Amino acid sequence: MHGKNYYLAPAYPTLFAAGGVAFERIFAQRFRWLRPAIVALVIGSAVVLGPVVLPILSPEKLLAYMRAIHFEVPRTETSHTAALPQLYADQFGWEEMVRSVARVYATLPADEQKRAAIFCQNYGEAGAIDLFGPKYRLPPALSGHQNYFYWGPGDYTGEIMIVLDDNATDERDQFSSVEDHGLIESSPWAMPWEQRLHIFVCRGLKIPLRELWPRVRVWL
Repeated sequence: MHGKNYYLAPAYPTLFAAGGVAFERIFAQRFRWLRPAIVALVIGSAVVLGPVVLPILSPEKLLAYMRAIHFEVPRTETSHTAALPQLYADQFGWEEMVRSVARVYATLPADEQKRAAIFCQNYGEAGAIDLFGPKYRLPPALSGHQNYFYWGPGDYTGEIMIVLDDNATDERDQFSSVEDHGLIESSPWAMPWEQRLHIFVCRGLKIPLRELWPRVRVWL
């Protein structure tokens, strides 16, 4: 069904436990002499792959290590072109993004700040706003992505919104005024799509936000 390899992660512990019991029974009955070899294989694999699955090395050293052992983590995103594996690349750039939004938010007049909503295209961006936002005095994020859609638009009317997007094609159709405040601050180690995000200040939503809301749902 073209799912990603981590979708079944909650089932892995049970499968590993069942497999462990099966292996134990097999080696207890027949291949006892192979036990030391299996233990050595498990320990050796953990030592070799440890830096790939645990944040032990800096990004530069991790890339050098992966080249040295000729190992590449399977890509889970078709658009993944970051130098780091997605597991690590997706951990960079979030607070820098929130700081960029906070700088734009701070330029708004006080009365507009009280009414301004922050709209993000996916749950990663929205989650970053919700996690780091209080530190920068930002309101909670809105998003139509997955479960964020079900939380709705709150009391916002859409009269003024800060929107994160890679271009303003949709925003220029939906709002009377769109100001591009440039690219967000990011990290060179972040996912490439994150580094292409612009911050748009949009005013005058042409239809009520609650009427628009069903159209912003994205379930990918």
